[in-house]
Amino acid sequence: MTIYIFRDDMASMEIREEVRQAWAKRRQRTLTVQVREELERMILWGEIKGGARLNENALAARMGVSRGPIREAARALERDGLVRTIANRGSFVRELSTREACELYDLRALLAGELCAQAARDPHPEAISDLTRLVAEMDAAIADADEDSYFARNLDFHDLIAEASGATRTRDLYLSLGKEVRLIRWHVLRGRKALEVSNAEHHRILAAIAARDPDAARREGDTHHRNGKRRWLETL
Repeated sequence: MTIYIFRDDMASMEIREEVRQAWAKRRQRTLTVQVREELERMILWGEIKGGARLNENALAARMGVSRGPIREAARALERDGLVRTIANRGSFVRELSTREACELYDLRALLAGELCAQAARDPHPEAISDLTRLVAEMDAAIADADEDSYFARNLDFHDLIAEASGATRTRDLYLSLGKEVRLIRWHVLRGRKALEVSNAEHHRILAAIAARDPDAARREGDTHHRNGKRRWLETL
């Protein structure tokens, strides 16, 4: 029996193969993104300590994937400043020197002040409502001694101000530096007193934005981040 494959059929087969390959690549990218997000979470929440080597075999077994997505995720996190790779030794969670950390805090303070000022120029009622809710949730987290919840809401609060500012380039710079600072910042927000002081500063930032006072908002945003630097230095 002779089977004839016409040109249209061959073209159709080629298209199906291209689609299959495209979907395979998309699934791989999606898996890599998921692995990256989980690895980033583990680093930023201190489950993998600064200076620790990323054990590809152990991480692959934990996440139920091959070593390939682990390597890809590590490369992506290296671009974000969270991981460093040493030739013939592997990838390690980055450790910030005191000088590097202080520089990051100072840069973030300048950017945060500008973002708060921009957000105060014409604040959207929905943004004010969301910021108010987050500050209240942080108050509740303090009352419940829930430091992890406080830390998460704290990140949401500052990210929301960055978005509400409308200053896209400043926002992007601020957020890009944020991950590096988080390598150490989660150590700072520990203990009821530290959380109370931190959220009192959030209340003042919110009040300045709601009052449409850019100068006060800039001052409070800058001061809050510089106080974070001071609180971190006190833990050393």
